[in-house]
Amino acid sequence: MTLLKGFKNFLMQGDLVVIAVGLVVALAFSTLIKAFTDTIITPLVNAIAGGGAAGKGLGWTLNGQRIDLGAFIGAVIYFIILMAVIYFLIVVPYRAYMKRRGRAVFGDPPPTKTCPNCQSTDIPVAATKCKYCASELPVAA
Repeated sequence: MTLLKGFKNFLMQGDLVVIAVGLVVALAFSTLIKAFTDTIITPLVNAIAGGGAAGKGLGWTLNGQRIDLGAFIGAVIYFIILMAVIYFLIVVPYRAYMKRRGRAVFGDPPPTKTCPNCQSTDIPVAATKCKYCASELPVAA
């Protein structure tokens, strides 16, 4: 039982879930880019070179090469649906779970202020001294 609890705690670490979501987004984006290159860029390049067989579907034929707009639109729709599924089935429940545990994840970043001397923009609002140039900062009201 302790082993399963440890495994659950490992899986629910914030960094691990963020990395997993990032990986899935990257893979989906990679599919979108591959579809763009396979169905639009490659046929254009082949058409400029002057050869190839034409296919069917939404798109057009240029110099014997098929620019398959339908396949690309399908990849865009796939990407949008996949991102919605990830958001509603992974991000939203994980955010609620972490909120119950007292940690905010996937939320807005904390507010910051700008140092008037060195123009650093990532100074916490409650800071009284700049972490970069050590100048005194006005207290936030």
